[in-house]
Amino acid sequence: MVPFGGYSMPVQYSDLGVGESHHWTREKASLFDVGHMVQYHVDGPGAEAFLETITPAGVKDLQPGQSTLSALLHPKTGGIVDDCIITRMDEGPKHLFYVVLNAGCRDKDLAFLTSSLASWHDGANPEVQVRNLQVDSVPYGLIALQGPLSAEILQSVLAETCKVNLETWYFGQSKTLTLSLPTGESLPIVAARGGYTGEDGFELSIHPSQTVAVTERLLQIAGKDKLRLAGLGARDSLRLEAGMCLYGHDLDDTTTPVEAGLAWIIPKSRRSLDSGTQFNGAETVIPQLTPASKGGSGVSRKRVGLKVEGAPAREGAEILSADGKPVGIVTSGCPSPTMKQHIAMGYVKTSLQKPGTEVKVKVRGKERKATVVKMPFVPSKYAKAALSPG
Repeated sequence: MVPFGGYSMPVQYSDLGVGESHHWTREKASLFDVGHMVQYHVDGPGAEAFLETITPAGVKDLQPGQSTLSALLHPKTGGIVDDCIITRMDEGPKHLFYVVLNAGCRDKDLAFLTSSLASWHDGANPEVQVRNLQVDSVPYGLIALQGPLSAEILQSVLAETCKVNLETWYFGQSKTLTLSLPTGESLPIVAARGGYTGEDGFELSIHPSQTVAVTERLLQIAGKDKLRLAGLGARDSLRLEAGMCLYGHDLDDTTTPVEAGLAWIIPKSRRSLDSGTQFNGAETVIPQLTPASKGGSGVSRKRVGLKVEGAPAREGAEILSADGKPVGIVTSGCPSPTMKQHIAMGYVKTSLQKPGTEVKVKVRGKERKATVVKMPFVPSKYAKAALSPG
């Protein structure tokens, strides 16, 4: 157990080592306790416009049950306050959205949201409420069922009255379901198809009175041949293989979405300074989308993936050009259990961002050869709708 985001969290469980747990997730299914994440409800007639002010997401285009990765951005600089998932829950009178943020940013995010709300209401905008998802001060549980057997396991515990069709439920979609518990049908659970491992899976938001019961039920019904508990060790190596960022390491207040390689979270409809209401930092971020050579401001650094020879490059390791000049820094790194080689992410000068570029990484005072590679390192296996022949 280690301190993490204000909680004591398991690095691994006694039945599997970190590498074994990593492989188990890729081959079968693992259950991660991610209840340390902060879950919010944002609602009210101004909710959509408010979220489009503090994030670059195309919130108005989200359909009920549809989610998107986004980021809270600082005004003017466009620096990332925190990365988040936004889901539209209700298109009716409540205008209800479900937002998940990182535990390590809990206090900072709350201060940011409180300040942003005050500014919003000072401008006489439509009412918005931001509320922690909790009951009697106890947060809702959140567990992540991840791996190729996830859908089979979830299907096996659906309540008889639950008519959710997993065959037409795809990555980035959320549904409300109920499970069969020993005491009867569970309270409604909001389940999102996705996760932070690159594998197919589901994240389940559970009423705090039933978090333990639901977790135990999944483990019991699936059995140890299919499902095991997994900790932070496997979660970190899986998310790195999937090329996903960890806030406080690969992202911070000084980094913009464009520098972080997250320009894709800004939809086409929000890429013009003339397109009506703009998001925080748009005056900085939007010009960065166009390289300086083509009339924009571009960026001077970009997040890239690296394959490192010899020894693993950890966070803080210096990245050097082929001729030994400092050009960047490693932000995440570990031995890849799947690829059986050392991988890392970091920021380098934009002139070195092209895959195949040879660089060096200084590990414990020694220069190691490294190559810039395209991410994800391991192809994702999300459940996505098949493309038609046309």
